[in-house]
Amino acid sequence: MNDRRSALAFVRFGMATDDGPSRMNISRSEQRVLHVLALGGRIDHFRSGSKTRDILCVTRDGLILSDCTLGIFQRLRRKRLIASEGGGPYRISRLGRLSVRAQLDNQG
Repeated sequence: MNDRRSALAFVRFGMATDDGPSRMNISRSEQRVLHVLALGGRIDHFRSGSKTRDILCVTRDGLILSDCTLGIFQRLRRKRLIASEGGGPYRISRLGRLSVRAQLDNQG
């Protein structure tokens, strides 16, 4: 019974199951940010109190991605495609790596 509940929780939150990662609707701009993160980029966040007030998406080469807005950041975080460890910058999560689609021009 517990196995069934945990499997339902995985499906409900969009996590990987035995059949592989579940299909999620990821917009073009979210895909673009995920590609930058998959290639070694990061999202620096600036807080005021407990709320994130501003973000900065930085590629591994130090360039700034202007397409990364606070709304896109919040959607990626809500879908658990990005995560922060120990208050550090946000990076792509395992689920994000499984969800991102491959592109030929992103060969690193």
